[in-house]
Amino acid sequence: MTPPFPLFHVPYVPLGRIIDLMEPKTLVSLSFCSQKSHSVIETQRKLPFDGHLLVGGSDKNASFLSFTKFDCLIVPKSNNVLIARKFVDNINYESMENVKMGGQHVRVKMDHSHGYIISYWENTTDRSKVITDYVTNLFNIDVSDIWASKQSFHIIQHANSRQKTQLKNVSYSDSSATSSEEMTYILKYCGSMSQLSMHLKPPQNFRFSEKFPKIDCLDISDGEWVTIDNLLTMDGIDIHLDNAKLSNSDLNVFLKHWLSGGCPRLKLFCAETDAVDILQVLDGLMHNAVLVEDRRDYTSPFGYSRTLSFGYDIQRADGVTATVCKQGNGTLVIAVWPEATYNYN
Repeated sequence: MTPPFPLFHVPYVPLGRIIDLMEPKTLVSLSFCSQKSHSVIETQRKLPFDGHLLVGGSDKNASFLSFTKFDCLIVPKSNNVLIARKFVDNINYESMENVKMGGQHVRVKMDHSHGYIISYWENTTDRSKVITDYVTNLFNIDVSDIWASKQSFHIIQHANSRQKTQLKNVSYSDSSATSSEEMTYILKYCGSMSQLSMHLKPPQNFRFSEKFPKIDCLDISDGEWVTIDNLLTMDGIDIHLDNAKLSNSDLNVFLKHWLSGGCPRLKLFCAETDAVDILQVLDGLMHNAVLVEDRRDYTSPFGYSRTLSFGYDIQRADGVTATVCKQGNGTLVIAVWPEATYNYN
């Protein structure tokens, strides 16, 4: 049998190199072994992580922290570093290890299939905050991405309150109606970011009267509250609005706004409305419009794909061309050429 390797007897320089090569989930597990192991990891790890720190709290019974790439819509379990679950009645917790996090004694066990620690909690609000603080302090990093629901909205508030760097990507999804305060908080206080996805039912008669933050990719599944005044303050690359209440006149105003230099970074705009009349959208612009009957495929910087048929090409004063196209599902598409890719880091 091979004797155990005395890791903490290794000199600091090679020890730091060894720690840099270890996976985050392994380091989190190792940090619970002793105060010394926690301190060594905290002080010796220097290599930047490959990916963003994601906090997921869309499940009311569980939260997780994971290192992931921004463009991943599904996080592999192997990427998880620490899980927090709510106590349930049919599990024997007495046989589990007891560790200390955030001044609390917490029951934990190892998921041997994927190599990460699962912790168990009574208080569902505390668990998300404590595991977030534990991992961010251990690795001296900030939260980058959050997947949240109405039950875990506090995760967004907690991350904003404890770190100076802004969140990069926020996905807020819930089947129940959210409050005006929560909607306003996300739009007002999360600040500029790479991507904001809001898949939820807005409160009745909700309006956002302030200037939109600079959001590279904005995806709103229920955009009935978005007004033309909101559109005219947006500065985005990809803008996607489903169930919008924008009129053809509103869309015409936005298109003229883009032609005059507004929303200068725009690459793809999609708005699903009740009824799109392409001639009304192009009212006053037909002298600058060229009908293109050929089918063209377009992919936006954030990976949204559209097939453009019977679109009108219009050109801005600086020579930039966009295709304006009505699609069968009542969606107006504005695709700005040429296609481009986005750097997620």
